[in-house]
Amino acid sequence: MSPEALQVRDAEDADWPAILPFFREIVSAGETYAYDPELTDEQARSLWMTPSGAPQSRTTVAVDADGTVLGSANMYPNRPGPGAHVASASFMVAAAARGRGVGRALCQDMIDWAGREGFRAIQFNAVVETNTVAVKLWQSLGFRVIGTVPEAFHHPTHGYVGLHVMHRPL
Repeated sequence: MSPEALQVRDAEDADWPAILPFFREIVSAGETYAYDPELTDEQARSLWMTPSGAPQSRTTVAVDADGTVLGSANMYPNRPGPGAHVASASFMVAAAARGRGVGRALCQDMIDWAGREGFRAIQFNAVVETNTVAVKLWQSLGFRVIGTVPEAFHHPTHGYVGLHVMHRPL
């Protein structure tokens, strides 16, 4: 997909029905997120969509030229109080849009946002080590694995695997 055909913008309430199907698919697969597959639609929505007016938080969508939602990200301070100077984020891309630069565009937008918001760094707390496509992408954007929690994630086919903590200074 050409970069000009892809736009990342703030998510609106009306985007949730387009996000929910790939959110459900990704969570149900159990390969990359430790979210409960039994979440209700409302629980999923409150987990993913940033409440209006939440400080230093944002949910975005990546859309194609026709306005089709291809992926989404949410971003926020990694911890409150004394840890609020470090940002974090989560990303999901619809299966049909994978390999087309959507994840990269969402993450680059997040990096730019975190810099504008005055964060000093970005930390991803739980990148499943078998999610090699994501690990490689985050590394290409300047993140590095600073540690791995052994067997912290139960993968449906690989069994117990580690969760990487990935970090990028700003």
